[in-house]
Amino acid sequence: MSDFPPYPSGLRLAGRKVVVVGGGHVAQRRVPALLAVGAVVEVVSPVVTPAIEGLVGSGEVGWHERGFEEGDLDGAWYVIAATDVTDVNEAVSRAAEERRIFCVRSDDATRASAWTPAVGRHAGVTVAVLGNRQPQRSAAVRDEIVSALRDGVIDADAHRDRSPGVVLVGGGPGDPELVTVAARRALTEADVVVADRLAPRELLSELSPDVELIDVAKLPRGRSASQEEINRVIVARALEGKRVVRFKGGDPFVFGRGYEEAIACAEAGVPCTVVPGVTSAISVPAAVGIPVTHRGVAHEFTVVSGHVPPDHDTSLVDWDALARMRGTVVLLMAVQNLPAIAARLVAGGRPPSTPVAVVAEGTMPGERTVLSTLETVAEDIAREQVRPPAIVVVGDVVAVGNPERYRWRG
Repeated sequence: MSDFPPYPSGLRLAGRKVVVVGGGHVAQRRVPALLAVGAVVEVVSPVVTPAIEGLVGSGEVGWHERGFEEGDLDGAWYVIAATDVTDVNEAVSRAAEERRIFCVRSDDATRASAWTPAVGRHAGVTVAVLGNRQPQRSAAVRDEIVSALRDGVIDADAHRDRSPGVVLVGGGPGDPELVTVAARRALTEADVVVADRLAPRELLSELSPDVELIDVAKLPRGRSASQEEINRVIVARALEGKRVVRFKGGDPFVFGRGYEEAIACAEAGVPCTVVPGVTSAISVPAAVGIPVTHRGVAHEFTVVSGHVPPDHDTSLVDWDALARMRGTVVLLMAVQNLPAIAARLVAGGRPPSTPVAVVAEGTMPGERTVLSTLETVAEDIAREQVRPPAIVVVGDVVAVGNPERYRWRG
């Protein structure tokens, strides 16, 4: 092979046969990317990794459970020689060359007819980098380009989706590092951002100066915008031809009233899409080392809104049934009603000694955790002056994450 640089090209492999010879870790890395572009993948190898075997079992990949035969390449458009045996890879590349099929080799790129670039995607743009057989350099350059596109350092406004409509975006538990890539992209494409108090506020400073920011912060027992007014605003701006991002904390559909906003959009004929967020019900306990499930301790968890007192007529929670369950209970918006909730769970059968963790401002700079029990949590949160937002975890998993406090023995 010559030392000429490769000629870059984008392969459209959807519905076309691609053969991967070898079933080890190299193949395991390559196969999902091929499936993602619609390729019909056939693996040839006496053995495969459990991950590939799972793809075979689900019908996503074909598997020839044997060594390579030249006929395996008949009808193929692209071949990857990914075994750890040089002679086999050489036979694959030779057979591919005879059939004029481009072939990638995992062992010796100099003897291949094609190279695999480092690939990244953002907002419908595919970035592929070839670093002259320097894969680490290629990956580093790719990462910098994709990050620059995502953060707006590279101005790609012409390629952004600015179509009118509403995007319901979940911002995660609060730490901007826990926002999804899709959420960041949605913010860069917005004409209007309608944000509430629990959305990661640091990200708002990154908005372009021409983006209209509407604050609908719902402060407990303070100023708030009614849900009806929020619905009206997002629909009105979208009908003006603008792309509206409704930026919320956590996940829009986990006690976020996001579906009410989706219904309002549907009734007004406004296109609406959803970017799911990392719900605080799971991520905040995880951030402080508390698993919501643990083998042999809790095989279920229930997420409950605690904004309504347990004995109130409007409560939809079956507290007696919840008290009888052995699994973990995660309470959102429950600080104000936590004393009554704890008492109700005890009255329903939960032991007073049941561990409780109250995590205030989870994942944020002011994060703190109050460890307690159902019997003492009312006194503890009063003494510690716990204020919302906070996530409450009830169950033995709290002891799993804090064995010193509860003398947990497993």
